Amino acid sequence: MPETKSIQLGENMTIRKIQQEDLDEVAELSYTCFGPDMSLTRANLASQIEIFPEGQVCLQYEGKIVGSACSLIVDFDDYGEEHSYTMISDDGYIRNHNPNGSNLYGIEVGVHPEFRKMKIGKYLYQARREICKNLGLKSIIIGGRIPNYYKYAARLTPEEYVEEVKKENIYDSVLTFQLKNGFKLRKVMRGYLMGDKESLTNATLMEWHNPDYREE
Repeated sequence: MPETKSIQLGENMTIRKIQQEDLDEVAELSYTCFGPDMSLTRANLASQIEIFPEGQVCLQYEGKIVGSACSLIVDFDDYGEEHSYTMISDDGYIRNHNPNGSNLYGIEVGVHPEFRKMKIGKYLYQARREICKNLGLKSIIIGGRIPNYYKYAARLTPEEYVEEVKKENIYDSVLTFQLKNGFKLRKVMRGYLMGDKESLTNATLMEWHNPDYREE
């Protein structure tokens, strides 16, 4: 399997694979970003880097890990559009990772709240696209949170909310970002992530197609 290379972004910023010695710091970052109900644990991350090290990357700024992105390979047809986060991520342990699959499935991107004006999310998405291309995969698929939905839930269904975000009538910190990074909406999923109170457990099924992909 092709190696995920470190990427130097200026003098003090690097994207690289998550290493064993990073596990505590990345787990703490995940907890800071998502809290106790949605964050990845040290045990989750240890399993991920053992099973699919090429798919787990972090962004280090001035010696501190301030962003991370985790993924696995699946054949998405094995799961279909009606799936949950727990099902497709193996509750974060990715023991269902399929090295012969066609799709890179993203299970978390986290950016430390104090560093969210530095395009770190953009750099992590770029790194994930490079992983997809390097491995010759068909697409990246994600179940995206819609964290501003709870503010509109009394008057909009999740589907109506997503359409308003697509029309740029409503800003959603996650969905707006994903749309601007080339992801296309496939559908809204209900009951995707049970701990996601802001999204009311809803998520968007999003996909980015690898322009370099060729059917064998």
